[in-house]
Amino acid sequence: MNQLLKIKQKVKAETSGMICEVDQFLGDGGQGEVYRAVMNGKPIALKWYYTASATRDQRLALGTIIKKGPPSDEFLWPMELVSDLGVHNFGYIMPLRPQSYKGIHDLMRRRVEPTFKVLATAGLNLVDGYHRLHSFGWCYCDISFGNVFLDPNTGEVLICDNDNVTVDGNLKGAVSGTPRFMAPEIVLGKALPSTQTDLFSLAVLLFYFFVMHHPFNGKREAAIHSFDPAAMRKLYGEKPVFIFDPDDDSNRPVPGYQDNANAFWPIYPNFFRRLFIRVFTEGVRDPSHGRVRESEWRIAMVSLRDSIIYCPICGMENFYDSEALKSTGSGCPLCWSCKKKFNLPPRIRLGGRIVMLNHDTELYPHHLHDPNSFDFSRPVAAVTKHPADPRFLGLRNLSGQKWVANSSGGKIKDIEPGQSITLAMGTKIHFGKVEGEIRV
Repeated sequence: MNQLLKIKQKVKAETSGMICEVDQFLGDGGQGEVYRAVMNGKPIALKWYYTASATRDQRLALGTIIKKGPPSDEFLWPMELVSDLGVHNFGYIMPLRPQSYKGIHDLMRRRVEPTFKVLATAGLNLVDGYHRLHSFGWCYCDISFGNVFLDPNTGEVLICDNDNVTVDGNLKGAVSGTPRFMAPEIVLGKALPSTQTDLFSLAVLLFYFFVMHHPFNGKREAAIHSFDPAAMRKLYGEKPVFIFDPDDDSNRPVPGYQDNANAFWPIYPNFFRRLFIRVFTEGVRDPSHGRVRESEWRIAMVSLRDSIIYCPICGMENFYDSEALKSTGSGCPLCWSCKKKFNLPPRIRLGGRIVMLNHDTELYPHHLHDPNSFDFSRPVAAVTKHPADPRFLGLRNLSGQKWVANSSGGKIKDIEPGQSITLAMGTKIHFGKVEGEIRV
């Protein structure tokens, strides 16, 4: 391949004046090529534009983005423009993605298989990142597979290709998006990218995260013989039908061909599936009111994490769904994997939230005192096994504050930092700002 830049070639950062040396070709895309480079002894990423993309508008837009700075650490944000008098065009440098992060294509092809807890954490981090971007007044314009990476062990995410970010409402030079991710109104040419269309693209990406399939690819997609622009316009723009629309079963996934959707969709609890139903039905008909905002997704991702339970027979993750249990009249869920019923673990009600208390459950600041702080690095409580009899579980105080426990029999006990309280039915624990009640 005839690369734009050669290995060992040097370009200059325009603001700092520092020299950046090309070290390794990483890949190419629609706008340019990306390289690993070294500047001041540290590895960084360097994107160099093709001639068609190296426009004056792109340079001006990059200058604005660089000056503003990243909304959060989830973004591999442009740091400086780079150029060279002897080389045509220009580029920019940004932080280099760590090797532990994998692309969404790796997730789709099952080269990485994160747990449901990791997926929920990644979903939370993703929506939180875009929430911060939008709160800055920015529009991403091109949310899709190629712009997001996740750590399959932790759920941390990184958002790249931020050079197309633009001020919402100021779309000079903005891209329209990636096919299959664009909102129907963009596909039909009735709208330009905006935070509203970002919300649709984000929902498509999240559906891929959890269901491993496109929300509109059902019978209609299977019946298409020539997947040309006209067919895509019809499927994703003119007549999009959600594959699990409760009021329209004309586009259900085809067994034997679209099996991921049929396998994964039933696993998730009703409260989670309702958000996808809303955005891909009402959100198509009425974008202004039907789209799910990041704040709603954030609550849903936290609740999804909290509802995880383990099948004691096969060990697979399942989800506690009170609605499903009520509808079947059973107090025992059916494992989606081994198809066996099992007993629920203890759970704690914290205000309107229920957290399942598995052997490895931890509570965090957002559970007990800071609802907007999603920091999973510092638990404030953890489920522990009784040292003499591991069949009995307790909740250990990992915070710096004293708890007050009130048993169902009326006995009051202080739980100092480092101490534990047995998970007994009806026990109420005052954590300070919130009170929890144990259910078994």
